[in-house]
Amino acid sequence: MIKLLIKTTFFTLLLTAVTLISKAQIGYDYAQYDIGFGGSINQLYGDAESLKSTKAANVSFVFNQTPFVNYLVEVQAGSLEGGDRTSKSGRYFKNGYTAILFRGQLQAGEIIDYSNGGLMGVVKNFYLSTGLGYILNDIKAENINRLSNTTPEFTTGGLNKSNELYIPARIGYEFKIFNQYNQPSVKIDLAYQFNMDFTDNMDGFTAGRNTDKMVQYSIGVKFALGSVTSYRKAIN
Repeated sequence: MIKLLIKTTFFTLLLTAVTLISKAQIGYDYAQYDIGFGGSINQLYGDAESLKSTKAANVSFVFNQTPFVNYLVEVQAGSLEGGDRTSKSGRYFKNGYTAILFRGQLQAGEIIDYSNGGLMGVVKNFYLSTGLGYILNDIKAENINRLSNTTPEFTTGGLNKSNELYIPARIGYEFKIFNQYNQPSVKIDLAYQFNMDFTDNMDGFTAGRNTDKMVQYSIGVKFALGSVTSYRKAIN
């Protein structure tokens, strides 16, 4: 009888402990991987006189070291356009590009205390990100004009097709949507990204001292997938 009572008590305590541990993990868990889809509005600051806004789409794969430290591989396809054939320089281009990016991303939640919610609970999802990009420029012959309208013998040099490295610098905010287990399962990303070209051929022109710079206004959505692990503190 005593042995039965001891066994019953032991299993009751064990079950209670397991239940408490399980409940304690709710709010701490997150998926280690995401897949994302998004789009952006692009503007290129290059050697053409006028700016034009163009579009791009992307797909990304994300490794979440923590809920607030992320590493991304992104493939992007879109266009860049600028200039006017009737301008003084005559410079006009339209570039149908493909790019691949590698970025590390640090969200404020990794380094601040947001346990009391309030303003810190909002700030925790702001992030900074940078890395390295590789762009494949493809400008068709009919989509570029190099001849000046004021000096007909003057032609702006450059390459219609080129491959270049660039540095993306990004600031953004990630809205986390939690599932029934209080895990971030869907993330909506709003961002501003500044891309600095190592050389000077995103617009097909090599002129002046400054390299090309691309600005992107982006929106995207990411879906959690893969195995679940725990963070050191409550995520939500």
